[in-house]
Amino acid sequence: MKIHPEDSVFIALQPLTKGEKVTVQGKTVTVQNDIPFGHKVAWKNLQQNENVIKFGYPIGRAKEPIQEGEWVHTHNVTTNLDGVLEYEFQPTAAKVQRVNSELTFPGYIRSNGDVGIRNEIWIINTVGCINKTAELLAKKANDLYKTVDGVYHFAHPFGCSQLGDDLQNTQMILSNLVHHPNAAGVLVLGLGCENNYVELFKKVLGDIDPDRVKFLVSQEVEDELEAGLEKIEELVQYAEQFKRQPVPVSKLRVGLKCGGSDGFSGITANPLVGAFSDLLIAHGGTTIMTEVPEMFGAETILLERSANQEVFQETVGLVNDFKNYFIKHDQVVYENPSPGNKAGGITTLEEKSLGCVQKGGFAEVVDVLPYGGRVSKEGLNLVQGPGNDLVSVTALTAAGAHIVLFTTGRGTPFGGPVPTVKISTNSALYEKKKRWIDFNAGQLIEGKDMDTLKQELFEYILEIAAGETKTNNEEHGFKEIAIFKDGVIL
Repeated sequence: MKIHPEDSVFIALQPLTKGEKVTVQGKTVTVQNDIPFGHKVAWKNLQQNENVIKFGYPIGRAKEPIQEGEWVHTHNVTTNLDGVLEYEFQPTAAKVQRVNSELTFPGYIRSNGDVGIRNEIWIINTVGCINKTAELLAKKANDLYKTVDGVYHFAHPFGCSQLGDDLQNTQMILSNLVHHPNAAGVLVLGLGCENNYVELFKKVLGDIDPDRVKFLVSQEVEDELEAGLEKIEELVQYAEQFKRQPVPVSKLRVGLKCGGSDGFSGITANPLVGAFSDLLIAHGGTTIMTEVPEMFGAETILLERSANQEVFQETVGLVNDFKNYFIKHDQVVYENPSPGNKAGGITTLEEKSLGCVQKGGFAEVVDVLPYGGRVSKEGLNLVQGPGNDLVSVTALTAAGAHIVLFTTGRGTPFGGPVPTVKISTNSALYEKKKRWIDFNAGQLIEGKDMDTLKQELFEYILEIAAGETKTNNEEHGFKEIAIFKDGVIL
């Protein structure tokens, strides 16, 4: 498969054998090496230092002359990426037009007007010392109460011995989880001696509904399990008042994430998610994208779609600040892709990034959020965060995502606090990992057209939002968080 007319490589849709002849866009090429599934083959001769083109953009340059039909990968291609750059605002017209949508789904309207898609009880512990207490409370509560969608805790190692930005990051992420509308009720569980002690954390939380959020400091009670269950019982009774009712689809917020990418990520799953994002935004909904290091080399595609000069400058800052983070730690900005990405056919960070940004479709970028920020504008939002699966899905959830779409070519069982839809880039993974993968984008290279599959995915997501379908991470209890750390631990 040759993706773009200007590409100098094509993709092996099946393993190819040395000497095999393949015809790509009317040209017959003799394969020079055994080529793994999903990897790149030179469509023409490339000179040393000549750019290798995929998706119509450079993904690096040839380290040495590459012969037509030769395997193109890390052994003969290197990155063009370097440090921070300067950019000029050259906006392009947004390609997503809003429609007068009357589409609805049954959701939960909270007392403050927020909309949730689950009616759960969340235990948010202020410090990692009481992870097991929170776990035991959740287990006991789930055995007792069946009228809510579950009682969940989210273990993490932080909240104490942290300074400066690290403590603030922990507080902001945990605060946003407390405010998340998928939680009908929240028990904030403290220990009593941590940096992030309950009274300090209350200041970060701001205004809260005392019926919806309860607090418990473990050192202040004789039996924290008994006291915790009493408060959870009150939260369950509060949650029982909420019933599903029709809400506009414009209220839906969806996070966009890729992990364990392969050579088909930028061909099937990520473009499909981009098409979904455009469709949801056309109906007035919101999508959220992070993984800033995986924008390096493809950031101009997003910069050109900035809604205005202010968003453009914020996006430039988002990218260059993260590059400076790498440089501060004496790391090169292109220290990616991962070994699994490379095994799947991704050669350079530019190639990974060009595939990654396709999750954002063609809509304009309406806002740029700091790490721990919460979405306030409808449309495509960017949020600061790394590419790490656990940290970025947590950041998307904290930003307000009801659901996260997670594309993968390698597979992972991981799930965040919200329904995490695993979308495979290829059918082999979908068939192999039924307990991990929820939706198969590999159908796009097997004859199904994008419009049809986009509509199927859209309807599937609405079923999840309505509670008619559970994702694999929900079914199997894979609900985790991770928080970004940069500084000193005391």
